[in-house]
Amino acid sequence: MARITKRLVDSLRPKKANESESGDEETAPDSKKDVVAWDDELRGFGVRFKPTGVGAYIIQYRNPEGRSKRLTLGSVAELTAEEARKLARNKLSSVAQGGDPVAEKRAARAAPTVAEICDWYLEKAESGELLGRRRRPIAKKTLALDRSRIETHVRPLLGDRKVQSLALTDIERFQADVVGGKTAKPRKGRGGVTTGGAGVAGRTVGMLHTIFEQAARLHLISHNPAKGVRKVSTDNKVERRLSLGEIAALGKAIRQADEESPVALAAIRLMLLTGFRRMEVLTLERAWIDPDAPCVRFPTTKSGAQLRAVGQPALKLLLAQPSGGEENPYVFPSETGDGHFVGVVRVLQRLCLVAKLEGVTPHVLRHTFASVAGDLGFSELTIAGLLGHTGRGVTQRYVHLDKALLLAANKIAEEIEQALGRAPARQSDGWLGRPSGEGERRIDAA
Repeated sequence: MARITKRLVDSLRPKKANESESGDEETAPDSKKDVVAWDDELRGFGVRFKPTGVGAYIIQYRNPEGRSKRLTLGSVAELTAEEARKLARNKLSSVAQGGDPVAEKRAARAAPTVAEICDWYLEKAESGELLGRRRRPIAKKTLALDRSRIETHVRPLLGDRKVQSLALTDIERFQADVVGGKTAKPRKGRGGVTTGGAGVAGRTVGMLHTIFEQAARLHLISHNPAKGVRKVSTDNKVERRLSLGEIAALGKAIRQADEESPVALAAIRLMLLTGFRRMEVLTLERAWIDPDAPCVRFPTTKSGAQLRAVGQPALKLLLAQPSGGEENPYVFPSETGDGHFVGVVRVLQRLCLVAKLEGVTPHVLRHTFASVAGDLGFSELTIAGLLGHTGRGVTQRYVHLDKALLLAANKIAEEIEQALGRAPARQSDGWLGRPSGEGERRIDAA
């Protein structure tokens, strides 16, 4: 057979019954058989026509196990003869080096999508089979955030893509789309608003990197396509903190908020007095409080189990909270049901509206605690210990309750309480087993 060219391909195409040269209707010979022609220059390269007239370029080879395989390169309607020849030469070169294009094509079809890898991650992480930082099971709160980011951002933009087809540019384009609000959604009911932004985009890309790294480590995918990605910077964002005057304005709004939930008001005060995260406050259980230390013994946080020192004003506030009932373990119980309080963000927004404060979130309260600590001259290491950070230079051994941390927690809380103004007294029901006021002891500085 001659070299495969366009002329040869056109001549091999089976004619339909009404396409005979004489113009008479006739049936094409061998209409039930494929027509195959092989190139005489590139061994293994050919063209095949079905009786229906559908044609495709093919290659035939033997895989490393000696089995004969045939691979379709593409339709004659999509590829020219020279394009098909070039593609065939690349594939056959791969065969000569031990490759198997048919097996690779099947593997590509069976390769997992981004959505499938995300589903695998959530399933294995929730069952405890995947470990996170410090080789510990991934926290439920972290998984809840991961699930939200996957459903909100990852699945709509990348869910159907094969992981192995993703390039670094695809990940960075995804990040830019999230920053630009491509996955933004309006509020529905009482839910939050998905707006995108640099912070959300950076955290979502970081999560994707972690998921792909876990999958690559266990050989579910060949590589991590997010490795080396440059996450969008948020360094140009000035972190909000409350000045002492703004703390005073917020304190006045709290004292005058007769229609707000006392539980929410106390939770907001505790965030300021301790620097605890929002969910650390809301999910705080009475059994975790050690008034003799004084501290809160968190069984789990973003950084694992921790002891967190609390100052006298914070301890007094904790001891003053009434019980939510024998079946509710939370310091700040829900007003309905047996869970913890959940509406603190909306209460804080209403308070800030009254106090004429803008841009205040629970994280701003945490940052304010740290900023006041810095103003009082405490070191970064001490502040990190109070906040529960366990990054570089901060170890769990340091976070044990030495006198320096206790003194710092007390001094900072007193400074903030002085600006806030004292809260109206609430009679404790003695859930810690002591009369109201007995927990109001001073921390001896000697």
